[in-house]
Amino acid sequence: MISGCRGLVIAGVSSGVGKTTVALGLMAAFRRRGLRVQPFKVGPDFIDPGHHGQAAGCPSHNVDGWMLPEAENRRIFQRSLGEADLALVEGVMGLFDGYDGASEAGSTAQMAKWLGLPVLLVVDARSMARSAAALVHGFNSFDPELKLAGVIFNRVGSERHLAYLRQALAQMPQVACLGGLPRRETLAIPERHLGLVTSQEHSLTPAYLQELADLMENHLNLDALLKLLPLIPLDEAGGRPDEAVPPRVRLGVAQDQAFCFYYPENLARLAQAGAELRFFSPLHDRRLPGELDGLYLGGGYPEVFAGALSANEGMRRQIQEVALQGLPIYAECGGLMYLSRGLTNLSGERTPLAGVLPLEVRMLPRLKALGYRQVTVQTPCLLGPAGTVARGHEFHYSEITSEVDGLPQAYRLADRQGQSAQPEGFWQDNTLASYVHLHFGSNPDLARNLVAYCRRYKEKY
Repeated sequence: MISGCRGLVIAGVSSGVGKTTVALGLMAAFRRRGLRVQPFKVGPDFIDPGHHGQAAGCPSHNVDGWMLPEAENRRIFQRSLGEADLALVEGVMGLFDGYDGASEAGSTAQMAKWLGLPVLLVVDARSMARSAAALVHGFNSFDPELKLAGVIFNRVGSERHLAYLRQALAQMPQVACLGGLPRRETLAIPERHLGLVTSQEHSLTPAYLQELADLMENHLNLDALLKLLPLIPLDEAGGRPDEAVPPRVRLGVAQDQAFCFYYPENLARLAQAGAELRFFSPLHDRRLPGELDGLYLGGGYPEVFAGALSANEGMRRQIQEVALQGLPIYAECGGLMYLSRGLTNLSGERTPLAGVLPLEVRMLPRLKALGYRQVTVQTPCLLGPAGTVARGHEFHYSEITSEVDGLPQAYRLADRQGQSAQPEGFWQDNTLASYVHLHFGSNPDLARNLVAYCRRYKEKY
């Protein structure tokens, strides 16, 4: 029951301290105890939430201090709780790290206060003993409005090391030491550019999750942690889902190892607006689902599977055909890459792809773009009329190498500061493709506009 749900934010003193491992372990351990766990992730992340879903057994939802206003974050949080017993929110970067050094904007601390949740602080204790207490004291006193539920020490060297850490933290009785996790490199999830590998590629096996849950049970005081957590008050308005309309269009959604970057909120809003979501795999399916009124090609790692995507000629040809017929297609990042004529890898080898857009793409050895983006529609398109504003995030290691001057661009992009305004959003024959991953919660009209556009196409043809 929601009335009995407790909540917690899992934060680190910095990136790389092991908060994702702790978050996954707690999800697995509490789920094994029979609790219904609802996971969340702070920030524009697709990979960690995929692993959350495997550990908790249900989709993880993103909350974000820039893409979404405070009220929308609370609404997503409340609406997602359902019948959960425990809400676990994994933070981003260090607890107080946000957009800059002057404010808490965009930080895990800000989100914890917005959601009214205490924080469990993860500290990497390597090469540290009594100094750990000074570190924790700083985090505990830095923001008096933030509540630390306790501390977990990670990468502890021995029982004696943990004893020293406990002795040091005993000088701060207001902050509970909930245990220390030994170094266990075998539990690390493989990484690739942009972070960990996706859950579709590196599935968290039952044996892995069992080992992770055992680690938490054996080295942490989970009973004490639960007692520290307050009940989450139910916001009747925020927790009530919007009234859905009957299905009006069929929207094909690419979903497989190559295309797996979707905010659950985007899919939920599309369904709420009247889209029947029909999932398909550009990797494995030979044909699109029948009688579609639109396509949604999300992001992912098409460069990793370029050979297989190219070899599936039946799917490539059909997507070309429906695009030429004017079927509405919305593509983000990896979807944009797939719709290009071809992708050149780091070795200089070119792989032909769907060829819907007259673009050539190549991979780079370093990050091409990373950051928040605000999109303003300049030319009416399937996301809305001119003036429509939405927020999202851009991160990729590829770039467009062909000339784009002759290709209409529907967007004007700006970064978080409102600078670097430039045209983007390639718009041709009802196909809209962009490097930006938009969060539809940033503008409630986006999903409704996309569904309405698909419906007009359906009624016309």
